[in-house]
Amino acid sequence: MMQRTLATVAASLALLTAAGCAGSNVSVPTPPLTATAKATTTDALKTAKPKPSPELPKKPEKVTNAIVAIVNDEIITLHELNTEALTAVAEAEKKGPLNDADRRKILRSALDRLIEKKLTEQKIKELNIRVSEEEIRQAIDDVRKQNNMPSQEALIKALAAQGLSLDQYRSQLKDQLEKLKLVSMEVRAKVQVGETEMREYYAANQSKYSEEETFQARHIFFKTGEKATPDDIKRTRTTALAVLADAKSGKDFAELAKKFSEDPAARKDGGDLGSFKKGDMQPELEKAILALKPGEVSGLVTTPIGFHIIKLEARIPGTIKPFESVKTEIEEILYRKKSEERFSQWAAELRSKASIEIKNLDGLL
Repeated sequence: MMQRTLATVAASLALLTAAGCAGSNVSVPTPPLTATAKATTTDALKTAKPKPSPELPKKPEKVTNAIVAIVNDEIITLHELNTEALTAVAEAEKKGPLNDADRRKILRSALDRLIEKKLTEQKIKELNIRVSEEEIRQAIDDVRKQNNMPSQEALIKALAAQGLSLDQYRSQLKDQLEKLKLVSMEVRAKVQVGETEMREYYAANQSKYSEEETFQARHIFFKTGEKATPDDIKRTRTTALAVLADAKSGKDFAELAKKFSEDPAARKDGGDLGSFKKGDMQPELEKAILALKPGEVSGLVTTPIGFHIIKLEARIPGTIKPFESVKTEIEEILYRKKSEERFSQWAAELRSKASIEIKNLDGLL
């Protein structure tokens, strides 16, 4: 169960983890580079600008750091908040200048994420959740294998390209594995998916589990190159129409393809196109094929490369995959969905029980 949990839970941790492995270029999971949450209130206050004296009632031109929130007995600083919001601000600014309301909205969203992270970190400590060196080693090995890296040295090189050392990455993986264990204990372990639910989902989503209709056809091809003159095209069309008449009259289509088709393969296999599904053929050919019944011959079909005559040999209806063959897939879909819903509920309950004080900072938030 633990293997399954650690392998699949990341999709439901939008509030806990910020990245993952994806693509052929290694993209290792890297939590946001926030400032430490261990600073004391005294230390944080040392970075704030002094209050103006009564004789000089002037506000600082710009607040560079301050406490923006206190979560239970731990603080979140303005520096942490700006770092968390950095990517979202940059993306928003690509679309145009940000006004104060838009910037406050982004900052507030970022602050909510930091509060969630702080609460989960505190819960991890409360439950004394631990991650062993072997678990970290296995996680690193899994990342390396998933990204087709032949050695540890290749992983270290990929991390360096992202500005990370192996020790930094180990630390980030440790944090993420702790959070995965927390969610497994508090959320996923309490989620159950029943047989009835799975069958109801299967019945309501038959289209997802239907195999596509397939076709088998033959064709005769008459080429008209880019350099073909109007006269060349006219002569080719005349030949194609004559062959089409023979095909429509019932002459052996495969023999006609072997004799007249300008597709080299057709001269060997009688124009056999094999089995294919919708979307596999050129649009012009697909349109003609879809209009045919098995045994019928199309009219002359024109494409950018020439003329085609098509005979539909067979049309095989799609079939529904048996429930048992997709049961595991459905169970995981429902398990993930219910886990996400349960996590949202759990996170809301955790927040409602916490002591959270958000500072105004002269309208910054």
